[in-house]
Amino acid sequence: MPSDLAQHIQQLKVMDTHEHMGKEPDWIGDTYQQDVLTLLFGNYCSADLVSAGASHEAVQRAMDASNPDVEGRWSGIEKAWSNTRFTGYGEAVRLIAKNIFDMDEITSDALRTAEAKVKALRQPGQRLHILRELAGLDHIQTDDFCWPCVPDKSGPDFFLYDITWCGFCCGKVQVEPLAKETGVTVHDLASLRQAMAGIFDKYGSCAIAVKSQHAYSRTLRWVERSDDDAQRALDVVLGEKDADEQAQLCLGDWAMARGVELAGEHHLPFKIHTGYYASNNHMVTDRIHPGHLCPLLIRYTDTRFVLMHIAYPYDQELIAMAKHFPHVWADLCWAWSINPLASAQFVRNFIHGAPINKLFAFGGDTQTPTSSYAYAIQMRRYLTDALQGEVEDGYLCEAEAIEIATRLARDNQIACFDLNGTRAAIHEATKTVCA
Repeated sequence: MPSDLAQHIQQLKVMDTHEHMGKEPDWIGDTYQQDVLTLLFGNYCSADLVSAGASHEAVQRAMDASNPDVEGRWSGIEKAWSNTRFTGYGEAVRLIAKNIFDMDEITSDALRTAEAKVKALRQPGQRLHILRELAGLDHIQTDDFCWPCVPDKSGPDFFLYDITWCGFCCGKVQVEPLAKETGVTVHDLASLRQAMAGIFDKYGSCAIAVKSQHAYSRTLRWVERSDDDAQRALDVVLGEKDADEQAQLCLGDWAMARGVELAGEHHLPFKIHTGYYASNNHMVTDRIHPGHLCPLLIRYTDTRFVLMHIAYPYDQELIAMAKHFPHVWADLCWAWSINPLASAQFVRNFIHGAPINKLFAFGGDTQTPTSSYAYAIQMRRYLTDALQGEVEDGYLCEAEAIEIATRLARDNQIACFDLNGTRAAIHEATKTVCA
C-alpha cells in the first residue's frame, strides 16, 4: 500500500513554472503536424537518440509527420532507442507510450495501432485536459519566445505567460518589431530604454515572469556596463548586419540589467536558464555555470531571480547560491528528465543545504501536453523517492516530508509569483476584449 507521503504527492495540484507549450490552434491544427512518433520522440529524447548513434537524418525523418511511413521512420531510430530507453528522456518516452497510447513496448505493430489515437488527442480542450486532469497541474507558465502576454482563451487562468528577454540579453535589437509593439523606433540608448519600458507597460500586468535563455548563445557571465559603452555597442549593432561578439556582450549585459530593473518595478521574477543545453554538439560547459551570475545578483537585490534546471551538472553551486542570496530561487524544471536520480539527490542535498522555501519542484519545459504529462509523472515518482529516503534515513518524519512536498509543489511558487494579481489582470483584460 502506498505511504501517506506517496498518496499526498500523487494528489497535489502542482504549480508548473516552466513550459514552451504551443497554443491551442497549434495543438489541434495543421501548423505543426503530429503523429504517434512525433508525440513519443518529438521532445528531448531525440537528442539522446543522436548521442546514442542515430544519424541526424534518421532522427529528422522520424520526426517528419508528413511522411506516412511510420514503420520506415521508426526503423531508422530503433537501434538507437534500445540504447536510450533507460535515460531520463527515454523513461519519459516510455511513460507517454504506456499512459497515453497503452503501449507496453514500442514496436512497429504497436505504433500502427496507436496512430489511431492521435486524432482523438488533438481535439479542442484536450490540451487542457491532459495538463490539468491527467498531469494534475494547477497552471503552467509558458515562455513562447515573444513579448506579448495576452489572455489564452483556451484556459485564461491556467495558461500563464512569460515576457521573453533573451534577444535583449544577447545584444540583439529588433527595431521593426519593437516599433510595432511600442510605437518607439530605436535609434539610440534613450529610445531603447523607452521601447523596453513600453513592453512592460503593455504586457507586464498579465505576465507571470520575465524569462531569458541567453546561455545558449553567450556566456552567463555578467558585467555592469556604462551608458556610454552601451551606446557605442548599440551604434555597432544597429549599423552592422553581423556585430562583433564584444559589442553584443556589452549591449546584452546593459539590456539584461534594464530588464532586471523593469522586472523588479513590475514585481515580476526574472527567470534565467542555467546549466545543460538541449540538442547536440554546441554546449560549452564553462559558459553555463550559475556562479557567473553572482555580480548581477549582488547588484540587484530587489528583484527576484529564478535560476532554472538546477544548473545541471553544477547543482551544488546553485544550492550555495540559493542559500546565500535571499532573492534567488532554484527550479527543478526540466531537471527530472535530464537526470532523475541526480534531481532526487539534489532535493535531498537542498533540504540540508538551503532554506526549504527556495526551491520549485516542477516545470516540464516542453512544447506538447503529452510530454509534460510524462515529465510530471517522473517528478512525482522521484520526489516521492527523495522524500521517502529522508524519512527512512531518519532525517524527517513523514509529516515533515509531506509539508516539504507541498512547499516544493505549491507554496513556494505562491510566495514568489503573484498568481492572484496576474490572474486578476488577465480576468480584467478578458472582460475588456469581450466587451
